[in-house]
Amino acid sequence: MTQAPVTPKAARRRHDREIVALAVPAFGALVAEPLFLMADSAIVGHLGTAQLAGLAVASALLTTAVSVFVFLAYATTAAVARRVGAGDPRAAIQQGMDGIWLALLLGAAVIAVVLPTAPALVEVFGASDTAAPYATTYLRISALGIPAMLVVLAATGVLRGLQNTKTPLYVAVAGFIANAALNFGLVYGADLGIAGSAWGTVIAQLGMAAIYLVVVVRGARRHGASLRPDLAGIRASAQAGTPLLVRTLALRAVLMIATAVAARLGDADVAAHQIILSLWSLLAFALDAIAIAGQAIIGRYLGADDAEGARDVCRRMVQWGIAAGVVLGVLVVAARPLFVPLFTSDPVVQDAALPALVVVALSQPICGIVFVLDGVLMGAGDGPYLAWAMLITLVVFTPVALLVPALGGGLTALWGAMTLMMAVRMVTLWVRYRSGRWAVTGATR
Repeated sequence: MTQAPVTPKAARRRHDREIVALAVPAFGALVAEPLFLMADSAIVGHLGTAQLAGLAVASALLTTAVSVFVFLAYATTAAVARRVGAGDPRAAIQQGMDGIWLALLLGAAVIAVVLPTAPALVEVFGASDTAAPYATTYLRISALGIPAMLVVLAATGVLRGLQNTKTPLYVAVAGFIANAALNFGLVYGADLGIAGSAWGTVIAQLGMAAIYLVVVVRGARRHGASLRPDLAGIRASAQAGTPLLVRTLALRAVLMIATAVAARLGDADVAAHQIILSLWSLLAFALDAIAIAGQAIIGRYLGADDAEGARDVCRRMVQWGIAAGVVLGVLVVAARPLFVPLFTSDPVVQDAALPALVVVALSQPICGIVFVLDGVLMGAGDGPYLAWAMLITLVVFTPVALLVPALGGGLTALWGAMTLMMAVRMVTLWVRYRSGRWAVTGATR
């Protein structure tokens, strides 16, 4: 009996179900991560201003150190998803184990650097004499949890590649609850102060890493994958992640330049910039959830030698990205009079933030396309192109942003430059998407 052909409408519904099934839990896990810092800040803030300032400096250093290695999640997702699509779960799990071993090695290297240099790093970030001791204490203790944080990144990539975004959500929620409880108990119950907050976070991160390792090891044993470190596999994981590391560093440079320019505009503008950047990051989490779904789904299709299916689902995800961007943009415009007063009562800061938020709102459909195509190309293992595209974007953005103080326009002009940055990213990614050269099929790229 001949099977009836799949209609375009039925294909769209199938793609929609896949996207939602992966993106919704991914969004929950993404949002849970910054709640760690919020819980730490709320608990430490009651110890005193110097302790909170120390936490802010140490957290900025830790966030930077960990975010640089986000490629552990992205590259692992793409590699594992390809093996899944090729019908080889044993090789998929093995690929994931290589990423986890790489995470442990990188984590050990970071500890070796941070522990002896913590006071100098804190000084570079401009901590005051009263805040510096607290920042150093928090940084040194929290650094012990960096290997666990990196293992969480790599193991999250493994599960995403296996088309499982629910387990990372459950682990993230459990980790947040444990972190809050441990922080409160160690800071106040054990009277350890800011050191208690750091130890609470380390213990929570170790617990999360342990849960992930149990899940991955069970999968490895079930499919006969080796748990031993494989130097060739670890080296291959590092090589695959290097272009994504370059991309991430270029993106971090964009954000640092934007903050530096905002600081030159004045205290009110940099304060408003911080408010807008926090909202922009939250919107990015929503759009990144679709991108994560893209990484997993595209990798699976290409691993199954289905380039046409990959292109079809890519088109559908772009539509999702645009629609999500429009919705988020409308919400930003509608909520901005309510959102800004939550962070400041200063009318000067509010006046700087409100018009810039309109620019942010208008840019959201562009951001939707960028995040989706970024995820698609990551899922395809097209890291070298992503690195070059982000470097080109940095080269275009830098002079435009640096001219803002001289040309005028204030914070609104700066966020216009940020929108230009996203538009350049969109063009570079769209050119690659339309070329079709990203859709390389097979178990490996």
